[in-house]
Amino acid sequence: MTAGFGSTYVPPRLFGRKAIGSMPNSDKPDPLEGLAARIAEAKGRRRTRSEEGGNRDESTGRFMSMAMRIGVELVAALVVAMGAGWLLDRWLGTRPWLMIVFFFLGSAAGIMNVYRAVNGLGLAAGYKRPDEEGRE
Repeated sequence: MTAGFGSTYVPPRLFGRKAIGSMPNSDKPDPLEGLAARIAEAKGRRRTRSEEGGNRDESTGRFMSMAMRIGVELVAALVVAMGAGWLLDRWLGTRPWLMIVFFFLGSAAGIMNVYRAVNGLGLAAGYKRPDEEGRE
């Protein structure tokens, strides 16, 4: 059955579902009803949780970011040092001696970077933590 040129008839029930236009609007709940109350309730829960100090998401995120930074510091120092040693070995023909030496230098640099990051010295000038008055 066709209703016109190029269109086809769509029955009101298709695979056990009602047609789109057949559902009355009074049965459908308003999705925005009470939204302001739910938002205020969620903000209140967040505020009380942060005042109690029990917000684990922030502390977990802080620890995860520090762990990622430590891993990147170690790996980056080793990759840069090993790359420099490999290039120097190719250029000077001293394989593998300079790469071994630069491996130990990169390891020491990575451990030093991790030490500075853990102690909070990573951004301080002169690798010394300033005292409480701002002097070094």
